[in-house]
Amino acid sequence: MKLGFLTVCLGNMPLEEKVKWAAENGFQALEVACWPTANDRDYSSNDIDVANLTEKEAERIKALFKQYGLTISSLAYYDNNLHKDPEKRAFINNHFKKCVDAAVMLETPMVGTFVGRNIDKTIQDNFDEYEDVFGKLVQYAEDRGIKVIIENCPMVGWQMAGVPGTISFTPELWEEMFRRIPSKNLGLNYDPSHLLFQLIDYYALIKEFKDRIFHVHAKDAEVFDDKLKYYGIYDKQINAKHGNGFWRFRMPGLGQVDWGRFIKELKNSGYDGVISIEHEDPLYEGSEEKVKEGLLLGKKHLEKFI
Repeated sequence: MKLGFLTVCLGNMPLEEKVKWAAENGFQALEVACWPTANDRDYSSNDIDVANLTEKEAERIKALFKQYGLTISSLAYYDNNLHKDPEKRAFINNHFKKCVDAAVMLETPMVGTFVGRNIDKTIQDNFDEYEDVFGKLVQYAEDRGIKVIIENCPMVGWQMAGVPGTISFTPELWEEMFRRIPSKNLGLNYDPSHLLFQLIDYYALIKEFKDRIFHVHAKDAEVFDDKLKYYGIYDKQINAKHGNGFWRFRMPGLGQVDWGRFIKELKNSGYDGVISIEHEDPLYEGSEEKVKEGLLLGKKHLEKFI
């Protein structure tokens, strides 16, 4: 296994500096953010302009990673591929394809995204649209030798307050995803934090979905029992924001995920890929120094089990 992190957390720092810092601090891989250059999503950034990537620039980036002994574990573009607005959906789908093309040029094995959701329809009805949209996107990637990874984040409140913004956040929904599109090039960017706060057994699912876990996000979470008993499973409803309900994200080792057991289960199931820290801990944000401190805390905890 290799330890890495998603580059979003270091914001607009040049990719060269991110690679250098990662190598100097013992990381072995980076999950590189590839949102469009004009983008207003939170927790997003643009480290590679895939829409305008040339072979010459791709060779320069590959040389940069080789110089510092790092690999690119995945290109990351997490957006709403089922957006209810046809023009926005088409743009997002097309940008995903550009990420796939960039992955080919960079010799990177996979591209990560969200399924998303047409918020005007039920989750069940969204699966018909998913089958059409992702049938084409997965085939596009498969034809080029690139795997598609879906992060299991519910994105509650992304499009409508209190409502999940994706359709890929529980094992029931994964089964439907893979039933509808059985391609072996479609898998998960498996993140235990999203399962923990939904009270789902994130250990047992590793064995069940071992053939679909292509990449792993290392993000922790903590659930506050007193707030859970007060707000209930639908969580805080008034002035809700991340961290003021019954759970919040933390760095690995500072939440309630048992990383020793989790990584042991991954190893027992044959996973030998990258474990990529996704930094969304509100206590280690606000400055570059705090973000780096958080990343190093997470790395120090995880490397005990790798």
